[in-house]
Amino acid sequence: MTTAIKPLSLKPGIYQHYKGPQYKILYQATHSETQEQLVIYQALYGEFGIWARPLSMFNETIEKDGKTIPRFAYLGPAV
Repeated sequence: MTTAIKPLSLKPGIYQHYKGPQYKILYQATHSETQEQLVIYQALYGEFGIWARPLSMFNETIEKDGKTIPRFAYLGPAV
């Protein structure tokens, strides 16, 4: 079975995690066993590690200081 490559459902660019660090979206991928959508992203600090997180978790909101905020907030396009 083959699956067509799906376009990003997440706006490409730079995002800021609610704890402060910034990340660049690299790809959106599909988990080979579960078909779950994953976000592949790179830290813009330290060793510039590359990470994967479920799209649903990337798009979550969290409670911080009594406010509901996005886990990752879009900052703008990558340059």
